[in-house]
Amino acid sequence: MNEKKQIRVGMIGYKFMGKAHSLAYRNLPFYFDTDAIPITQAISGRNEENVKQAAEKMGWASYETDWRRLIERDDIDLIDIVAPNDSHAEMVIAAAEAGKHIICEKPLAMTVEQAERMLEAVEKNKVVHMICHNYRFAPAVQFAKKLIKEGRLGKIRHIRATYLQDWIMDPNFPLTWRLRKDVTGTGTLGDIAAHSIDLARFLVGEFTEVVGMMETFIKERPIGEMTGGLSGKVEGGEMGEVDVDDAAAFMARFENGALGVFEATRLAGGNRNGNRFEINGELGSIRWDMENMNNLQVYFDQDEHGLQGFRTINCTEEYHPFAGAYWPAGHIIGYEHTFINLFTELMNGIATGKSPEPNFVDGLKNQKVLHAIEESAKKKSWVEIERS
Repeated sequence: MNEKKQIRVGMIGYKFMGKAHSLAYRNLPFYFDTDAIPITQAISGRNEENVKQAAEKMGWASYETDWRRLIERDDIDLIDIVAPNDSHAEMVIAAAEAGKHIICEKPLAMTVEQAERMLEAVEKNKVVHMICHNYRFAPAVQFAKKLIKEGRLGKIRHIRATYLQDWIMDPNFPLTWRLRKDVTGTGTLGDIAAHSIDLARFLVGEFTEVVGMMETFIKERPIGEMTGGLSGKVEGGEMGEVDVDDAAAFMARFENGALGVFEATRLAGGNRNGNRFEINGELGSIRWDMENMNNLQVYFDQDEHGLQGFRTINCTEEYHPFAGAYWPAGHIIGYEHTFINLFTELMNGIATGKSPEPNFVDGLKNQKVLHAIEESAKKKSWVEIERS
């Protein structure tokens, strides 16, 4: 029996996404027989007390207080970047030049130019790379892709997608890094609409042009910081300007002729994580809702009259992508399993030397759509997507 290749992981950052990634690395070998297995070698964070506690709690063998030192270590094969957006480019390029494989949280970069340099760096240094769009890896979304690829929906005509959250509705929620343009690039657009864009590209195809609008409803907030998850802590009485969007909406055209309508906001009361889409083709339709992530609603126009309508498929059977690694049919999985599924592809990719999708090519294409939406909102007109 061949001994599996061990991939020693170094993770930069350790809070919300760090927790999700750590759990996935720990649980992956329990469910999947991959060509390589992850070893949680070290994490990095600026606050020594906090990063030490995180390493102990989440099962990392060691820690660093300087991400550069983490990248320099000889006992690290893969760099996992879960730090804020403004640091992605510098970290990715340094990791690539050090010959490390890389997985980076979304959005890939702050600008198209940064994303281009990051892609150039990983390709030049021949390292495996992925971007962490985990929603692609819900079994129901993978099954939707399978149905579309098989032609079960026929030619795709429409996608309408919404990503609705409500965690910053309180005007006293602090001005954390996710609400500061110098750190995050954009607000709702890059934070959650980026997921809708990636899902649309995955399921429907490439964008050709967009027209959009963006709005900031709460213009200033008390200065504060993130405290884990999507919560925050006010640091004092000082107020600061909110210079990113609270909401974004846009329409799109795709290379295959399909039309798209998209909306994203973090001010939609009652929506904790309302990541949803509906796709209509000439032969049928599909619907998906992250808050009910195991189910895919499917409609086929060729069903007999009187019995037509959306049916609900619980995508937990061995027939459904990734689902067979978990529990018997009907025993549902959750959010954390989307990361396990993604990292399964990453481990196999590193073992074979091939970058699985979504990788930095996808990250750059997503970045170009984000940029075009920003430009459209400023110009109040349609903007074509820059071709690669």
